[in-house]
Amino acid sequence: MAIVLGVTGLVVYRLFRSDLDNTIATALGSRSDEVAALVRRGDQRVRSSLRQVSGEEDDFAQVLSLGGTSLADTPQVRGRVMLQGALLRRAARGPLVADHPPIAELDGALRMRAVSVDTPRGREIVVVGTSLGERDGELHRLAALLAGGGGLALILASLAGYGVAAGALRPVEAMRRRAAAVSPAESGRRLPVPRSEDEIARLGSTLNEMLDRLEAGFARERAFAAEASHELRTPLGILKAELELALRRGRSAEELRAALESAAEETDRLVQLAEDLLVIARFDEGRLVPRRVEVNIADLLGAVAGRFGSLARDAGRSLKVAPGEPIRLAADRLHLEQALGNMVDNALRHGRGDVRLRAVARNGAVELHVDDDGPGFDPAFVDHAFERFARADGARSVGGSGLGLSIVAAIAASHGGRARAANRPEGGADVCLELPRVSPA
Repeated sequence: MAIVLGVTGLVVYRLFRSDLDNTIATALGSRSDEVAALVRRGDQRVRSSLRQVSGEEDDFAQVLSLGGTSLADTPQVRGRVMLQGALLRRAARGPLVADHPPIAELDGALRMRAVSVDTPRGREIVVVGTSLGERDGELHRLAALLAGGGGLALILASLAGYGVAAGALRPVEAMRRRAAAVSPAESGRRLPVPRSEDEIARLGSTLNEMLDRLEAGFARERAFAAEASHELRTPLGILKAELELALRRGRSAEELRAALESAAEETDRLVQLAEDLLVIARFDEGRLVPRRVEVNIADLLGAVAGRFGSLARDAGRSLKVAPGEPIRLAADRLHLEQALGNMVDNALRHGRGDVRLRAVARNGAVELHVDDDGPGFDPAFVDHAFERFARADGARSVGGSGLGLSIVAAIAASHGGRARAANRPEGGADVCLELPRVSPA
């Protein structure tokens, strides 16, 4: 603001000074023409006539010979030669405007205009001038007015700017104080958003949305930790009990063997649960990055069916791979085998009848389906089937950690796809892993 006011004041000062100088130049030109006309007539009463055309008290006129002798003048400059030397010679060659230092008879510096005039007596130099005292006084008053008014304007502008800035930043301070009080232990607290609908209001809304996401993330982490603790407690408790039984005296070799087999089974369950939790943790951290290679979908389905074939036969069920068109895509084969394995395991645990694996290519995507002939999903559970530790009420009695389908969803998301579940119209559940069809390089 100081720079703006300074530049504005300088421009105004220069314009005002230029206007005064132009006014003085116009007046000097008019008076020099009048005196030149008087001198050109060769009137012997030039001295007395000069008083009539010389102007105000601060104005003067003088007629000089080419040699610098005063031929006529007004009382203010009587006894002085206003042009000498080089200035006199320049005036003889053409009109001249020059400044003269102050003299006692006039106030301030002088400005003169000199022209040469041909008269019956020969060439003479007509000099008219005026004092710049009044002009300088006006400029001084203007400078003082600009300095005082500019300083006052600067103070007022600073106060106004401070007030506007403080008012504009008051919502920011309110949000800062509220943000300082927000903690993970106390949910539901949000930043106050002003009604101005400006950038600050949009910032507050964005920060509140971020707090919503963070609070939802904290809630998921707390639920995840609680469910993981619950799932780990059961196999660890069983493992501890079996080992305590094995350590009791009087146990037969068969009893010890059964206890150790049970302990080994619970250890396998713990290992599987730890691996599932690791996959979920890597997905949350963005580190579940697929290593894409060329995958033959028919070979993939056949490998998964072969791995679970004996388990299906032990349960008195069949595991079939439906024929389909040859499909190849770039994907992480190990991740896809894990996802399909979880889908098949889910069908064997909770479904009935035959389990079928099939692949369908449509709309630029590849769908890997695992369906069965069981009762299907509870309609109220379908939308929650891929949530972590989500299990239908009837599924809790048949084991499982509730992480199988959530891992399927994580693997699908890491490939840019999605997982979905539905009930078949003819009965049974259908779990689908949908992947974008990325062609092998």
